[in-house]
Amino acid sequence: MKKYILDLTVTENIRLHANYVLLKLTQAEPLPEMLPGQFAEIRVDGSNTTFLRRPISINYVDRQKNEVWFLIQLVGDGTRKLATVNPGDTVNVVMPLGNGFTVPEDTATKVLLIGGGVGTAPLLFLGETLLKKGLKPTFLLGARSKNDLLQLDLFEALGDVHTTTEDGSMGEKGYVTMHSVLRDNTFDLICTCGPKPMMMAVAKYANQQGIACEVSLENTMACGVGACLCCVENTRDGHVCVCKEGPVFNIKKLLWQI
Repeated sequence: MKKYILDLTVTENIRLHANYVLLKLTQAEPLPEMLPGQFAEIRVDGSNTTFLRRPISINYVDRQKNEVWFLIQLVGDGTRKLATVNPGDTVNVVMPLGNGFTVPEDTATKVLLIGGGVGTAPLLFLGETLLKKGLKPTFLLGARSKNDLLQLDLFEALGDVHTTTEDGSMGEKGYVTMHSVLRDNTFDLICTCGPKPMMMAVAKYANQQGIACEVSLENTMACGVGACLCCVENTRDGHVCVCKEGPVFNIKKLLWQI
């Protein structure tokens, strides 16, 4: 898929939480084709400490408004600087990068989307894509507390939503792999994104149950095109760059102890 370097215009900068912002960007021309699970490398302007672009998952694509959304967790100088842009400002973006999730052709496929923390971001775009294909997804979203569960109203418009929090403030208390939806239902495909320990636990569950599973890795991706070798992952096919060969992988290609 062709990659673009674009100067996009900020339409909205929404503070969803003390540590999260939602950036909506557009341009005069139609935005390029994008797939759920792909990401962008966003340049950080005006920072004396940030020299590399920041890899951010594509959260959603609104074709009617010609907008692409990025859900950004504020974890360092770079992302905090990105959070200060205002409507009308220009943000330089390289996208779309990487490979996305599999969208089944069989509309009878039962798909479970599991997200943890900001790892829920790509699942919104994926959920809508599945629904447009005639597959109603089930979402299992986990976080530390209810305040960290984001965009729930948007997820609820796409499918059945289940939640879990570590402190029990919303949904079932505990981790996603402990949720009753896994005991009470059967699924054909699991797609997941979030902290690596969570994804490894989901992969182990899927492997034990014989369920196909794809994970979106969050290795450090400085360039996005496989040149800097920061994101190398050792797989059954040898060492690969996550930004180019992933970030989405079938768990059978990974060397995780599942």
